[in-house]
Parts: sequence; structure tokens; C-alpha cells
Amino acid sequence: MIETLALVRWEIAWPYVLATFFLAYLVGAIPFGLIFAKLAGAGDIRKVGSGNIGATNVLRTGKRWAAAATLICDGLKGYLAVIAGFNIGGQTFGVCAGLGAFIGHLYPIWLGFKGGKGVATFIGIVLAFAWPVGLLVCASWLGVAQAFRYSSLAALVSTALTPLYFLFLGTTLFALLTFVLVILIYIKHSSNILRLIRGEEPMIGRSR
Repeated sequence: MIETLALVRWEIAWPYVLATFFLAYLVGAIPFGLIFAKLAGAGDIRKVGSGNIGATNVLRTGKRWAAAATLICDGLKGYLAVIAGFNIGGQTFGVCAGLGAFIGHLYPIWLGFKGGKGVATFIGIVLAFAWPVGLLVCASWLGVAQAFRYSSLAALVSTALTPLYFLFLGTTLFALLTFVLVILIYIKHSSNILRLIRGEEPMIGRSR
């Protein structure tokens, strides 16, 4: 599947690919966690807990509906961006749109390029690429979370397995993109990784 990139007439396609990336970035940059937290009366989510705009931090406010809405909408950002890209120009545009939405979520222009950690958006992207792989990622997350009670560890393990799932299916282009996204997820989770090593990471169901 990686040969798909070589088949693209880049001298003609590059403006459209760039526009797809930019539009997907703007969609990905919508800070749903911030929006839903404020609607729920929890104030600025950036001043709560870890300061992250993701669903996990929104849940720390006690506003469960806001956390659920954030999780769903952050996932939909990635999913709908990829589907739109597929419909516009096939796999290359879908991959480009997924990358744009993911970068937008991690580094939103509206919030000074300080966004979420990308796990929900990542899952939405993977579900759009291949829903069976998306379900495998979700199952991996649940399994690790159930066994070790660490949300961050579950995210790190389940996302790291994703490129391997795609390689097993022979979809190398998707494997390559998700590998890049996993690196960004690990960078965003650097503080969590340090706390896991030190034994200071809060477990699921326990406050920080």
C-alpha cells in the first residue's frame, strides 16, 4: 500500500493535499474539552488537574457528560477528517487529513498550540482506516487498563500496537502514519511516562 504515494502526480496534487491537511488541521484544532467543560460549568479546563483539554482531565471535574461528549467529539474529529479525505481523493488524501486533524488536536492554533494528548483522535483515525483495527486498539486499551489500572499506560501500549496490527493486515501506508502518530503521542505523554517509572502516576479511580 505504501506504493500509493508513488502513484500520486504530486506536481498537480500538492495544492489539494496541502489544502486538505490545512482544513483537517482546523477541524482537529477545535477544543471540545474546553468547550464542554465551560458549558458544564466547570470553568477553564486548563486550570484543572493536569491542565489538559482531553476527556480524562474533563472527567476530573466530575462532569461525566462533558467528559463523554469530549471523548466522542475528539474521536469524531479524526474519523470524519479521514472519511472526508478518502471521499475527496482516496487513501493519500485520507492519510493527509488524518495527520492534519491529529496535529490540530495536539497543537491547536486557538490555544497557543497547547492541546490534548491525542488518544481519542488517534482512535477515530484508526477506526476510519479500518474499523476492525480500531476495535482491536480499544480492546487493547481496556485489557491493559483492567490489568494495571493506569489510563496512560493503557494508551501507550494500545497505540504502540496499532502499527503492528496494520502491518499484519499488509496496510503499510496506514502502519507508517500510525507509527508517526504514536511517536507524537509518546512525546505528549512524556510526563506520564516519567511518573509511571517513578510509581507516581495516579491509578484509575484515584485522584491525583
